[in-house]
This record gives sequence, structure tokens and C-alpha cells, in this order.
Amino acid sequence: MALVRYTALLAGLVLLVVAPFTQATYGTYVLCSWLIFAIAAMGLNLTLGYAGQISLAQASFMGIGAYTTALMTMAGIHWAFSVAAGMGLCFVVGLVLGYPALRVQHHFLAFVTLAFTTLAFLVMRNEDWLTGGVYGLVGIPRPEFGPVSTMNQRNYYFFTLVIFLIAFAGFYWIVRSPWGRAFKALRENPIRANSLGVDTRMITLLAFAIGAAYGGLSGSLMAPLVQYIDPMSFTLIISLKILLMVVVGGSGYLFGPLLGAGLVIMLPEFLRFAENYYLMIYAGLVIVLMVYCPTGLIGLIEKTMTAFKAKRIERGDLKQGAQL
Repeated sequence: MALVRYTALLAGLVLLVVAPFTQATYGTYVLCSWLIFAIAAMGLNLTLGYAGQISLAQASFMGIGAYTTALMTMAGIHWAFSVAAGMGLCFVVGLVLGYPALRVQHHFLAFVTLAFTTLAFLVMRNEDWLTGGVYGLVGIPRPEFGPVSTMNQRNYYFFTLVIFLIAFAGFYWIVRSPWGRAFKALRENPIRANSLGVDTRMITLLAFAIGAAYGGLSGSLMAPLVQYIDPMSFTLIISLKILLMVVVGGSGYLFGPLLGAGLVIMLPEFLRFAENYYLMIYAGLVIVLMVYCPTGLIGLIEKTMTAFKAKRIERGDLKQGAQL
């Protein structure tokens, strides 16, 4: 089983490396968007899927990371320093936003994060002196490292792929560490987790802060990709889109965000042939998936694999044990 898993991972990595060579400029852009939104979905998956804390603010953290990176790189500061600043700022803001989660839960917490998303959007739209207002920021430079320039679309894809793999490795380490087990304990039963010695207060704050930092990282990659950002790129609709990625892919699963982001980003592109009806078809497919498999694509894969596994057959004369 382990051999099959590692073979599948290696095959997936090979496909990610080969994919841009089979695509034109727009196709490569879509692949970049997939990886970037997968990073944002990873952060939300940690907050929602593993720690059980509802958040509708992931797009706001993308916006904070994107604007921080854009402003600093346009001022001549290297991308590496700007992304560190963006992630750090998102971590601090996420830490502060996590405090309401210590007192309210479920839909009440969703309303708190919704209010923060609205506040962040208003700041981005109205503070013209900083964000450019409704006109946004234009001409955001792409990162360069020595002689290697990532201005080319394909090169930027590979740059994004490397960052994605690093982010995924960090996500894997977190969920497999004692922190990951504490996150799961918080999701399942906070009172029991607290009785077992888990600092639920600290774990709740970390779930929001780390998830927010991942959102900031994705925003820092999105800004140089499109080289233009405006407030409409980070609205509640985008937060709901990221939430859809987590739910469709499989909330609380390691590979859930990757599959969910792939479906949400790429499926509409494959349905373009339907013209005006493609959004209806797309919505219908998502509804069918959620009805018949609420655990998402990962759950669907697990059900399919379980169905094909050989079942152990017990002897009928031994069901009740030995009888004299």
C-alpha cells in the first residue's frame, strides 16, 4: 500500500512538471492559479478541516499578502522580504482574529470573520493613498533571483510550483506533528482536549494564525502572477470559493485542498464548450458530489477503493463460536 502511495505521489509530481509544456500561455496561467489557490485552501483546511474553526476571511488574508507584496516590490524591495512581511502581518492579524473564537463558535464565528472580510474590503477600496482604491495597483514586478528571471509565464509556474511544494511540506509536517493531533482534538471535542492537557486557547489562536499566513503566501504569489490587483479580487465571493475548494476536496484530508482547488479552478475551463450553461452544469456537478459524498473527492476515492477491496469471508459454522 505504501508503495502504491509513493508511486502515485511521484506520478503526480511528474505531471505537475510536464503540464506547462503541454499548455499555451493561458493554460499555464490557469495551472499557476490552481497552485496558488491550493495554498490558500491548505491554510483554510488547517483552520476549518483540522481545528474545526469556521472562517470566511481567507480572501482577506490573500489581499493583505498581495497588497503588502505589491507595495514593497514596487518600492524596490525584493520579493523574498516582501513575502516574509506579508506572511508575518497575516500571522499577527490571524492571531488577533482568533480571539473571538475563544468565546463564540459555529455560525457566530462565521459572522465575525464575515465582518472582518467586509472591513478589509472597505479598507482596500477606500484608502486610495495606500491601495490605489478601486483602480488598484498596476505593474507589480515578478521576482528575480540572480540571473534567473521569472518574468516568463512558464518560469513563473515552476517558481510557484517550488513554493507550493515547500508550503505542502510545511503543511504535512504540521498535521503530522503533535500540533496536528492537538488541532484534531480541538475539532472533535474541545472539553475533552482541555481535560487531556491540550492548551485549547493557544491551539485555537495558532489555527487561525497559521491558516492566515498561508493565505498571505498565496496572495504574495497571486500579485506578481496577474501584475495587477484591486479590491474586487479579495471579496467574500473569493472566500466562499476557497471554502468550496476545501469542502469539495475533502475537509480535514491532506490532499483535499489540492483536489478541491483543481476542481473549482479547472472544471469551469473544461466546461467552456457549454457557453452560457457551463456554470449551471458546474454547480449541478458540485451539488451531486456533495449529496452523494459529503466527505468530498477524497472520501469518494476512499469509497471507491474500499468497494474494490477483497472482503474477508468468515465461515458460517464459526460465527457463534465452537459449540459442544
